[in-house]
Amino acid sequence: MQIFFASDVHGSEICWKKFINAGKFYEADTLILGGDMTGKAVVPIIAQGGERYKVTLLDQESILEGGEKVAEMVKTIQNRGYYPYVTDPDEVAEISSTPGRSDDIFLDEVLKTIRRWLEYADEKLNGTGIRCFVCPGNDDMFAIDDVIATSKSVENVEGRLIQLDDHHEMINTGWTNPTPWDTHREEDDQALLARIEAIASQLQNPRSAVFNLHAPPYGSGLDEAPELTKDLRLAYAGQSLISVGSKAVLEVVEKYQPMLGLFGHIHEGKGTRKYRKTLCINPGSMYEQGILQGALIDLKPNKVGNYILTTG
Repeated sequence: MQIFFASDVHGSEICWKKFINAGKFYEADTLILGGDMTGKAVVPIIAQGGERYKVTLLDQESILEGGEKVAEMVKTIQNRGYYPYVTDPDEVAEISSTPGRSDDIFLDEVLKTIRRWLEYADEKLNGTGIRCFVCPGNDDMFAIDDVIATSKSVENVEGRLIQLDDHHEMINTGWTNPTPWDTHREEDDQALLARIEAIASQLQNPRSAVFNLHAPPYGSGLDEAPELTKDLRLAYAGQSLISVGSKAVLEVVEKYQPMLGLFGHIHEGKGTRKYRKTLCINPGSMYEQGILQGALIDLKPNKVGNYILTTG
């Protein structure tokens, strides 16, 4: 079977579309998204009177003239992984003065986007025979799970063991060890180990299994990220990388030695590593640039065949 794996699209509309179309493009029969589907912020597009609007994207302020320019900006914002929100100065003032209002808008935009993504997936995957599995990551709020459950073609595999084919099982979780940002699905390594073990203990043949775990193993080289200070700034002017992966994930990989480990979470950790009998892959992420990084993997009954990291 041919697997296409990607992770950490973080709200990027174009990356999601590339992911859904990757099955046909790469002739893969199984699509797996490893986690972090949702974006991080709403970007307001504020009416200025007449046909003029103001928007600030990535610290750059722009004035848009006319509906066509607004539509172009909406698409740009969506492709960069943010949520455009067309509004006016009165509503901006009301949002600023109402506790929780901005959070409500963010949630509404997230869910609206996920629904649109699933409609796109159902349209593109219907009748193709291509299976699509997603596993919400640590940055993904729990409210998206019920929305994913409505899809006809996209299956949420969080916390489950599934049968990929006659020869391969796959365990799945998007939970991670703690991060500096106190995200939705994170916990200490002891709790994470118990979570993973509860799934892995159901395996019939661990050595031929796939472990789809969002956090990469600690010290694997796939988990290196810039060192940060307590106020979340870069610790050094030059880039200093440290291991931030999960010791729980390392422990289960050492114990079960599955055929394949699929990881994400650390965008800078792109690469492959062979750990004993396990091929470990982190495709990395460049979602803000609208680039989908992935891995195309030929999974044979008793081994991993050819595999390649992809960028497109």
